[in-house]
Amino acid sequence: MDSVSRALGEGADCGEVLRLIASARGAMNGLMAEVLEDHIRHHAFGATRQGMERNRAADEVVDVIRSYLK
Repeated sequence: MDSVSRALGEGADCGEVLRLIASARGAMNGLMAEVLEDHIRHHAFGATRQGMERNRAADEVVDVIRSYLK
């Protein structure tokens, strides 16, 4: 985000600013996916389901979230 702010402050070309924003968005989406996956696996499904059923349920939710964040 600092690079986006600098680019805007320096009057960078719109195309360059858009590329920087897209890069920042991709990085944030990747981080969001990792944090959500950890939460789902360890908190949302950790105590309520057992064994393979829990793992399959978590995998399904993680797949949906990753698809959404792309």
